[in-house]
Amino acid sequence: MTGMACPPAALCAFAGAGQVLARLRTLAAHAPQSLVIEGGAEADRRTAALAWAATLNCTGRPEARPCCQCPACAQIAQGVFLDLKAFGGEEKITADEVREALPEWGQPPRGNGLRVSIFHGAHEFHPAVANLLLKTLEEPRPGNVFVLLAPQRERLLQTLVSRSFVLTLPWPEPLAPEPDVAEWLAALLQFWDTGRGWFERTGTKGAADRSLALRLLSACQRELILAVSGDTENSPAARRLARLGPLGLRRFDLVLEQAQEALNQPTVMPALVLDWIATAMIAKG
Repeated sequence: MTGMACPPAALCAFAGAGQVLARLRTLAAHAPQSLVIEGGAEADRRTAALAWAATLNCTGRPEARPCCQCPACAQIAQGVFLDLKAFGGEEKITADEVREALPEWGQPPRGNGLRVSIFHGAHEFHPAVANLLLKTLEEPRPGNVFVLLAPQRERLLQTLVSRSFVLTLPWPEPLAPEPDVAEWLAALLQFWDTGRGWFERTGTKGAADRSLALRLLSACQRELILAVSGDTENSPAARRLARLGPLGLRRFDLVLEQAQEALNQPTVMPALVLDWIATAMIAKG
C-alpha cells in the first residue's frame, strides 16, 4: 500500500472535494468496473481514489458517503482495509504483480462492499502490464472495481480509457519548467523558426535521456495549456505556440500524445522521439 495512508478527514478535504465527492456518490449507485482519475495534483488523484474506495464501502448514510468516521473509512484512509489493493507508487508496476492478483480478483470481496484496486502511475504502464490489465477488464469481475490514476487520460492506452469511466479533477496551476528544460524548450522553438541547432543538441551522447525527454514533454504541455487558454502574457513560449493557431495547437497536442506513447516504450531512444517532435511540427508549421 505504498504512499496510500492519509488522515481520515483528508478523504473529504482535497482540492475540489465537494463537487468530486458528489460525483462519486452518483457513480456509486452503478459503480463502473474501471474508473480513470485524471487532472489535479498527484496527491489529489491518490486521495480521490481513496475517497472512491471509501464511498463504495462506507457504512454511513448513502447521501453522506464517505462519512470519514466509520471503521471502513478510517481503515481505507490508513491503507489497511482488507478490500483495498494498491499497485505502484514509488516503484513501477510489474506484470508479475498483476498476475499474482488474478486469483483474488476471481473471488468475492471479504466485506459487504466492493474490492477496490488502485493503480498509481497508470500512464507509466509497461505495455505488458497495460495489456494484462486490459484483458482483465474484458472479463467480468463481480465485486471488484479498478482505479487508474494518470495526469491526463491521453497518456493511457486508449483501449483502457474506452473501457473506463473518466473522472477529471480540477487542473492544478501549471508550474514553470526547470532551467535545463526551459533551455531545451527555447531551443525547440528556435529550431521551428530557424531550422538550426536542434540536432546538435540531441546528437550529443547522453544529452537527451528519458527523464529529460519526459520533463520536456511536460513543459510543452504546460505551454500548450497557456496558449490554448490565451494566458500568454508572461510566457514567450506560449506566445510562440499561439502563433500556430487552433489547428496547429491541436496538431501539437496530438504530436505530444504520440511522443508520450513512444517514450513509454522502453526500447525507444528518447533523442529520436525529440527529433520527431521537432520535425513533425516544422514540416507543417
